[in-house]
Amino acid sequence: MLKSIISFVEDLQTKGRYTFTQAEAMNADQRSDIALEAALRRLKQKGRIADPRRGFYVIVPVEYREAGCPPASWFIDDLMRFLNQPYYVGILSAAAIHGAAHQQPMLFQVVTDRPTRPAQAGRVRIGFHMGRHIEKAPVVEIQTETGTMRVSTPEATAFDLVRFVSAAGHVGNVMTVLSELGEKLDSQSLSPLADSYAVSDVQRLGYLLERLRENHLADPLAAWLKARRYRPILLVPGQAKGDAPADPRWRVIPNETVEVDL
Repeated sequence: MLKSIISFVEDLQTKGRYTFTQAEAMNADQRSDIALEAALRRLKQKGRIADPRRGFYVIVPVEYREAGCPPASWFIDDLMRFLNQPYYVGILSAAAIHGAAHQQPMLFQVVTDRPTRPAQAGRVRIGFHMGRHIEKAPVVEIQTETGTMRVSTPEATAFDLVRFVSAAGHVGNVMTVLSELGEKLDSQSLSPLADSYAVSDVQRLGYLLERLRENHLADPLAAWLKARRYRPILLVPGQAKGDAPADPRWRVIPNETVEVDL
């Protein structure tokens, strides 16, 4: 049984495929579930495959045996198809792909439409965050070693940095990443996205962009806010308010000092 599974895995590799499901392996071999699971378990123990989700397997090339798994970019698209969930690579992972690589994320960050527990295979960790309108989110298809993956555009990434601020580390880190993303952001693409986010996200993003002197990006967001009623909010939710007054334009109370860390 093990030899036949090894042949199945090697055949996939020759075709440029690095993932398979337990159902595919069963169809290829036509043996009992118990025998198949035993063979897959032995392959995993040998470091030949990894399983970030039960029933979903990633083939581990020789150069990634020590890490226990190839990078998440090799299999994230296949994994999300297996889970039958819409997704995009987002937050710090998307920012790094777009060139803001100063703050490397500790795990591969993915936005999807429902609560999803983290995945791990070897040293590769994937964290999931729940968002709205995932299928309508502006994304770019990025070529990977094994195919493509959906990545949020720079503009959607900017909004997600303030929406998922805890996943981005802290607000100072968000400002640093925004400063690196700045030249990739298009004002004509940024402000229309405001309708898809909470008003508070627009306030915080506009405030931080203005602090970075990216007025060509901040001004359209301020114009968007003028047509709406919005209340004072804390720059960092969940922290003490402090003594600083709300910024008159954005109605953001700066309860934490933010600086760019480059």
